[in-house]
Amino acid sequence: KTAMQIVEIMKVVEARHPVVMATRVSAEKSAEIQAALPQATYFEMARICAIQPSVPLAIRPGKLSILTAGTADLPVAEEAAVTAELCGFQVTRLRDVGVAGIHRLLSNRHVIDQSDVLIVAAGMEGALPSVVAGLADCPVVAVPTSVGYGASFNGLAPLLTMLNSCATGIG
Repeated sequence: KTAMQIVEIMKVVEARHPVVMATRVSAEKSAEIQAALPQATYFEMARICAIQPSVPLAIRPGKLSILTAGTADLPVAEEAAVTAELCGFQVTRLRDVGVAGIHRLLSNRHVIDQSDVLIVAAGMEGALPSVVAGLADCPVVAVPTSVGYGASFNGLAPLLTMLNSCATGIG
């Protein structure tokens, strides 16, 4: 969509809902959108342009944690985190806790134990969601990313790993 198409859509939605989001927005497009809609905020890492209510939404119940295997997975995870926060959820972020440095994940076991839902983003071979689901007693949303080197095949390898996980509670 063009920036002006996004502006028109955001205007229509803003009249009906306190939160409006446009995802996968480049910095250049966001500048155009913000020129037309000064109330819009741009979340650069998440690539989200949003209009938020003047009064924050009530905090929704439940604890949502978002984990990334590596720093290259951050944009995908941040898109999920910002979306959840805009909808009123409390979010805890654990970054760079992949299986290559499993001690970083295990030293944050308390976050996993206190979470009601875990969103786990991973590229490369996509093993982190399976490991996390083996530790957790809550739903785990596995998110493959298309980053990585070697034979990740633009995200196909992590997707297949996540689809073939034997861990319970993973989707």
